[in-house]
Formats: sequence, C-alpha cells, structure tokens
Amino acid sequence: MTAAVLLVHGGLWEAMDAEAFWGTTGITDGLRAALDTEVLAPDRPRCASRWDAEVEALGEQLAKRSGPVRIVGASNGCTVAVLLALRFPGLVDRLLLAWPATGDDAAANERARAGMVGRGCPSAAADGLLAGGILRGVADDEVASLERIRVAVLPSVPENPSHQRKTVDALLRSIRGSRELAGCPEPPTPAFRDRNGPPYLDQLVRTIVEFVN
Repeated sequence: MTAAVLLVHGGLWEAMDAEAFWGTTGITDGLRAALDTEVLAPDRPRCASRWDAEVEALGEQLAKRSGPVRIVGASNGCTVAVLLALRFPGLVDRLLLAWPATGDDAAANERARAGMVGRGCPSAAADGLLAGGILRGVADDEVASLERIRVAVLPSVPENPSHQRKTVDALLRSIRGSRELAGCPEPPTPAFRDRNGPPYLDQLVRTIVEFVN
C-alpha cells in the first residue's frame, strides 16, 4: 500500500502556515513531482493554547487512513509530528524531524516566551507550550519510545539559538536506531531562499524523497 506523506510546518504563535513554509519555498511542489504518493500539507492551528489541540486538528488528516503515513515535522512542528506518531502507532511508520526547535535551553525558551506573549499568547499557555524536555511539549521517555519506527533527524546548518546542534545530538542519542540526514537552513529563512547560494531546495527534496522511500 502506498504511503502518504504529511508535512507539519514550523512556527509557534506567529504568522506561519503551510503555504509560507512548504509552498512558497517550492518544497511541496518538488515532493509532489518526485513522489508517486499523496503529499499532505495542512495548516497547524495558529494560536492553539496546548499541543493536544494541534494534535487533534491534524489528527483528522490521519484518523480516516488505513495505509502507512510518513511524517516530516519542522522546527516546532517536530513536537506535533512526534505526538501524532505516538497517537497513531499503527499508522505512522517513518518520522523525519527537521530543524528541531531546541526545547531544553532556558535562554531559547525565554526568547520564545517573550515573542509569544508579545503576539498575544496568554502567559499560562506560553508556559505550557514551552514545557518539556529535548522537544517542547514532549517528555524525553516519549521521545525514546519512537525507536519502534524509522526516525531521522535533519539539523539546521548552520545552527542558530532556536535550532541548536545539541538538540539534534540529544535526539539521536535518545532514539535508538535513528540517523542524521544532510542538513541545511530552515526553508522560510533568507539563507534557504537565496538564489545565489547553494541549491538547498533540490538537496532537501532529494533528502526527503530518499527517506520516505
């Protein structure tokens, strides 16, 4: 049975959606052209007050499916991707955590909290969303339980305060059998879009296709 691919974009209480993250950067079209399967790119709830609300919303994309699904999570969307894999253990058989947002760093969380509250997020909701271990919203023992499926981690290259190398290393240590894929800048950033820079789009699409297949 052909596996579907679910793309979970990044962002946390900010003006980000699937079109801005995957669409305008050419990733969705690139994957649909290269893969003989369905590529889903839904919007995450923009102002959810808890991670469960995001899982419930995106879970509607999976609940009606009987075949395998491969999930690609990005940045803070890695939290949603992991929680979906835990919610649908018989359905999700591969998981790619791309540019995972650093969750166990006080300075990174303080910056994220200030930005979220400044954009209207209630303080209590911000604290709840930022709580967790290696990844926000996920306990480290839950991360470790992902060893039952194929997991890969794609780092931000170069790293930055919100997407630190130590998070990639912690995930690779925690999830037995996981592997690292070739990294690149996160898609919405100018570095990824730079037409005069390396062909990150082609590299990323090729990397995702190889992992999905």
